[in-house]
Amino acid sequence: MSEHPVPSARARALVAGAYDTHVHVAPDVMERRIDDLDLAGRFAEVGLAGFVLKSHYVTTAERAMVVRKVRPEVDVLGAVTLNGSMGGMNPAAVEIAGRQGARVVWMPTVDSGNQRRSSATDLPGAKPALWGALQADLHAQGIVPDVVEVVDPDGRVLERVRQVLRVIARHDLVLATGHLDGVEVLAVVRAATEEGVRRIVVTHPEFTSQRLPVAQQRELAEAGALLERCFTTPYTGKVSWPDLFGNIRAVGVAHSVLSSDLGQPFNPPVEDGLALFADRLLEAGFSERDVQTMAVENSRRLAVVAADRVPA
Repeated sequence: MSEHPVPSARARALVAGAYDTHVHVAPDVMERRIDDLDLAGRFAEVGLAGFVLKSHYVTTAERAMVVRKVRPEVDVLGAVTLNGSMGGMNPAAVEIAGRQGARVVWMPTVDSGNQRRSSATDLPGAKPALWGALQADLHAQGIVPDVVEVVDPDGRVLERVRQVLRVIARHDLVLATGHLDGVEVLAVVRAATEEGVRRIVVTHPEFTSQRLPVAQQRELAEAGALLERCFTTPYTGKVSWPDLFGNIRAVGVAHSVLSSDLGQPFNPPVEDGLALFADRLLEAGFSERDVQTMAVENSRRLAVVAADRVPA
């Protein structure tokens, strides 16, 4: 493993009690830096509250249940991503995940129409996403899931998507927008609000295939969504740090939530991600209060279910 920066003690203290709501760890279908059980131990050591297990290909609710049993001091949460391997826009998959205690439902990522159609390229020197090689291998074998669309040709949210949103609302799950484009994200967020979804996060709006402009990000914030700022997006060169910081300032700290999106073997340890992000933000002039709002308060808004919101 290559050398990586080490978080400061100040940053560690500022993010104590936070959840990392977006991590990619083993077991997985591609190489990962650490597995979920060992990561729970690392989180306990550094004072982080918990993390959400994200997979592009399988549900992680069962894994999370097992890890919580072994490491009950860390709140490990499951999720499901609505790509082809999970049946695409599949209300049954969301219902089962909800009954198993999952916390987050991602709209399609690698199989979204936007990701499949995108011709956007990374900035020079950026590290490519690991799932790109797997997707290419599947396609080379002729194993090509159908594109998972969320709107019709007129931009109206599909009824199948609304079915999923109603399941999300009934289980009080978090909706994350995956790799949809800006127009799709706006449409789905508005539909989610109409269907009673309480917690919505716009997945890494600075990512290569998305690059949502500030005007759209502000509109989404006004609609009640949190904008997710992933450490890996600038760290791996997909957006510049100044551009990311500018977006946070333009949209507002109160509307941003920090996550790491870590777990890749060439990136820093997952448990360091939020603190490393905090150090960068402090260096850029953000206050300690700003960091705590984005890292701790807003992540807990997504991860912690209030007693009066536990689904029946």
